[in-house]
Amino acid sequence: MNKEIIKKTKDLLKKEPNLKNYASVYKAFEWRKAYHELDWFPNNRINAAHNAIDRHAQGDRKSKVALFWEGEKGEKKKYTFLELMELSNKFANVLRKLGVERGDRVFFFLPRVPELYYGFLGTLKTGAIAGTLFSAFGEKALLDRLQNSAAKILVTNKELKKRLDKIRDKLPRLEKVLLIDSEENTPKSVSLPKAMAKASEEFRTAHMKPTEPAFMLYTSGTTGKPKGVIHQHLAILHEHMSAKWVLDIHEDDIYWCTADPGWVTGIAYEILGTWSNGAATVVYQGRFNPEKWYEILQEYDVTVWYTAPTAVRMLIAAGDELPKKFDLRQLRHLCSVGEPLNPEGVWWGLKVFGIPFHDNWWQTETGGILIANYPSMDIKPGSMGKPLPGIKAAIVDDKGKVLPPMQEGNLAIKPGWPSMMQKIWRRPQKYESYFVNNWYISGDRAYMDKDGYFWFIGRADDVIKTSGERVGPFEVESALVEHPSIIEAGVIGKPDPMRGEIIKAFVILKEGERGTEELKENIKKFVKKHLAGHAYPREIEFVKFLPKTRSGKIVRRFLKAKEMGLPIGDTSTLVK
Repeated sequence: MNKEIIKKTKDLLKKEPNLKNYASVYKAFEWRKAYHELDWFPNNRINAAHNAIDRHAQGDRKSKVALFWEGEKGEKKKYTFLELMELSNKFANVLRKLGVERGDRVFFFLPRVPELYYGFLGTLKTGAIAGTLFSAFGEKALLDRLQNSAAKILVTNKELKKRLDKIRDKLPRLEKVLLIDSEENTPKSVSLPKAMAKASEEFRTAHMKPTEPAFMLYTSGTTGKPKGVIHQHLAILHEHMSAKWVLDIHEDDIYWCTADPGWVTGIAYEILGTWSNGAATVVYQGRFNPEKWYEILQEYDVTVWYTAPTAVRMLIAAGDELPKKFDLRQLRHLCSVGEPLNPEGVWWGLKVFGIPFHDNWWQTETGGILIANYPSMDIKPGSMGKPLPGIKAAIVDDKGKVLPPMQEGNLAIKPGWPSMMQKIWRRPQKYESYFVNNWYISGDRAYMDKDGYFWFIGRADDVIKTSGERVGPFEVESALVEHPSIIEAGVIGKPDPMRGEIIKAFVILKEGERGTEELKENIKKFVKKHLAGHAYPREIEFVKFLPKTRSGKIVRRFLKAKEMGLPIGDTSTLVK
């Protein structure tokens, strides 16, 4: 591994960074000093949607393009800040007419289409809680999330609605489905185009307490159902400042974040924080394709690009000659998130684009970037960087005691930052379990070097990071055992050079079933259909038994140790 440091010389800085001197700002910064960056209503009230869009639409940026949208078939649309304000107002009025009130849950089950973006903003304007669902989810994943949240409204399209129809009778709290591509109204569904056509462009945005909930996302754990993570309206303060300092958003930037709003990055840095900074944002609905991605960078004159390590590795695999076919000179800042970016990816950016990728670290629960590499700061390739101003990070032991540099432990953050999760939906004890000795324990193992840079080691639990997406093994195992041939299954993440990790399943078949290659393919298709298109096992091994504790819990670390040829360790808790 190349241990060299990338020094930030003037030729690597195409524009003076917003965060010019990390050390001095970090030393003096307090969150209240940044409150003036946002718009506030009387009596210390706020709304994240107002700050993302309306304040620009009501000012000098009203005619500025906020969203460049390109569909998977090449269709193109542009929306100014004023147009997004008016569309989100109309959507808010549609929700009001359907009886949506403050605190109700409105979920979006859509690909990256314009309705998702202005609908999300419109939901926040009403004071309701917006939730997003990845469009690859199958009916099982849908049911878990819609049932737990008691969602009142679901916004989707006719194709995705087919999955909902199979579970609709198990969702008594779901009152209406808003269809973005239908002209028909039924007792259970509403045509969004028709409703929008009748709605007013005027809406009085709800004045929210900073701590009132704005949006929620479900994140997977190693046991139990997915957890509903709630974020408050004040989260936009953190998202705004981190977009300004880490993504280095300037007035004249064209910004492209490749994340889906079904995940937290797509909300924090494709809707809220970056629009709050007034950036023009590119959204591409289509699938990953190296040539197409370079074409987008060129066509829209993208200056700031935020993507995932998996995408970087796939671009590396596509070769260094391909980007030479495109004019990418306007690119000035590259960032990466989703899982640790290996040093090769950082150096590759420098070789191919003349600028390195800047990795950063955060989680669904943190709501925004917490540790990062900054434009003005030297990069140690492979490191996640240093804490954002306003964030105190440390490596602690299992009792919350701070450990010295170069010692492995739990990556922990001092609670109280604006985008920290407010609660876990209906699970207060689970929420409290994240905190030890007044530290938020991230679940990641890491160390801090003598210069204050943090380095990721691995997950303390079994959550799998595949292609930048977080997948809970319990969810995959639950989907597997629903297959008619399977009696039991255990799932692990297996290191993969392209995707970071792939999902591998160890499966016990029902008596009389034969473990054939044909059955493996059938199982993969089954999980894709019933859970999600990204959360299926790419490898399946048929086994006679699974390692378990006496309480019946599958011990995945033993499966992983055996797969990787590592020491199995203590087996005293296992069923013999």
